[in-house]
Amino acid sequence: MCGRTSLAVDPSVLSDIFDVTVTQGVEDYVPQYNIDPSDGLVAVRNTDPEVAVVIDWGFIPEWADDPDEVATPINARSGSVMESGMFRQSFKSKRCLLIADGFYEWKGRRGSKQPYRILRADGNPFAFAGIWSRWEENGTTRDTAAILTTEPNNVVGDIHDRMPVMLARDEHEAWLNGDTETARELLDAFPADEVEAYPVSKRVNNPGFESPELFEAIDIGDQSELGEFGS
Repeated sequence: MCGRTSLAVDPSVLSDIFDVTVTQGVEDYVPQYNIDPSDGLVAVRNTDPEVAVVIDWGFIPEWADDPDEVATPINARSGSVMESGMFRQSFKSKRCLLIADGFYEWKGRRGSKQPYRILRADGNPFAFAGIWSRWEENGTTRDTAAILTTEPNNVVGDIHDRMPVMLARDEHEAWLNGDTETARELLDAFPADEVEAYPVSKRVNNPGFESPELFEAIDIGDQSELGEFGS
């Protein structure tokens, strides 16, 4: 499961790392320290790989009669994506890079879960493996996306039983334009020695709370008074 991410780097960094033109929508979007599905995600799509845009986070299949009456999953399990009637066609022809500089997962029992920030050890932004879809009807167009998830590495596995597929920079081209077998081979856990995780404030539980302090490591014992949904 991946339901909360972040992206707080300067747009010029994205342009350099991903070799893309950053649109005004992205420039207006960052920084974001606490991204939830209502915020959307910065994406580089295989049909327009030279441009970064913001698209909706919550996958709407192209065949949906009414997008308000279908499930809009934010994640797709890598082990079954090719067999899924919802995701299969997008996996074949509509892959994307979904850009972040970290994500959050929660550890513990309901009522006392502790959030952790997970990121590359070098601190650089990276791309999740994503699939996207374009729903169109009567002149209305909606581009939406989901993040692929896989079994966790040893770092994330201590916190959660799934993790998003994080792509290395030399895998971007193969993910966007490779055949389906090539793409499937990329759906593994990012190396544990290239990832770090640390506890952060429970203020991240409130999706409306935005602050650089969410990136700061905390002493778990210092915030018990915030409760499960501290803000």
